Amino acid sequence: MTSRLSADTNRIHLDINQARQLSIASLASLGYIGADASIITDHLMDAALCGYEYSGLPKILDAAVSPRIHQPRTPLRIVHETPISALFDGGNHIGMLTMHQAAQVSIDKAKEHGIAVVAVTNSWMSGRSAYYMEQVACAGLVGIQTVSASPRVAPFGGSRGALGTNPIAFGFPGQRGPLVVDLSTAAVSWTDLVLRARRGEALDPAIAVDCNGAPTTDATAALAGAILPFGGSKGFALSFAIQALGVLAGSTLSADGHYGFLLIAIRPDLLVPLDELRAGVDALVDRIKATPKVSGSDEIRVPSERAFRERKARLRDGIWIDRSVHEELLALTPRL
Repeated sequence: MTSRLSADTNRIHLDINQARQLSIASLASLGYIGADASIITDHLMDAALCGYEYSGLPKILDAAVSPRIHQPRTPLRIVHETPISALFDGGNHIGMLTMHQAAQVSIDKAKEHGIAVVAVTNSWMSGRSAYYMEQVACAGLVGIQTVSASPRVAPFGGSRGALGTNPIAFGFPGQRGPLVVDLSTAAVSWTDLVLRARRGEALDPAIAVDCNGAPTTDATAALAGAILPFGGSKGFALSFAIQALGVLAGSTLSADGHYGFLLIAIRPDLLVPLDELRAGVDALVDRIKATPKVSGSDEIRVPSERAFRERKARLRDGIWIDRSVHEELLALTPRL
């Protein structure tokens, strides 16, 4: 595999085909091949293209050191199903694979019956919720997704992890394309924290504590301690609700008792015609962007706008990753 260095010799450039080849070969070392590897790679590549480097190829290294990667896997199966719902046992497969199936089922059920509630338990590392919400919105549906995860975030006033980073995401169809909102209820996502520790980057103040509960800007110390919720008590309250929704999604049925992925898809015409919703979403975007800007602000961006813009550019120009990440991925795939 050929690649090139940037002026910063710690960065490696890969074109899209090189990045996909590296991802698929690396995933084979973790036991994912064929269609499964392609599904996971599609997710990782989209994250990288949208500017979320920590959710791109470095995520393979996170999976490689997860205790769950070497535990037995069983086929994905439906535990309970109705015309408008489904609960999946993920069989200990990585969440980027199980949520791919869950998203498709939610789209199909919502299109036929108007609404769908789909959940996945016994799975882990679901990736960017925005990826699935964009699929739902592109299908002409409104989507809501929550993810409860392992305890790495301290409750408000606490010093040890008790909640997951617990993202919540939404997808809305618009006339000019989908509008996607995706945010973690933690001050920093876990995969972002891991990449910052790998790079030796300092954290912003007041977003993490060390193993003694003391505030820290050292990412490595934060890995051994806990992340704080964003927005203080408000972020904690939202994270708590998402953890409870994880219980609804069957987290207690999983061996770790923490992971629960919940996806809701809604056909707009249960309430308003699809075309009316799309027009209203676009009008909302226009109104927001027309707001007078404060001094020093060049533009007002709505959620997902930057990511979609960067994806278009990176599809043309390729992606950059840390040389250390590149070398570790190659170590998983010596034939490259």
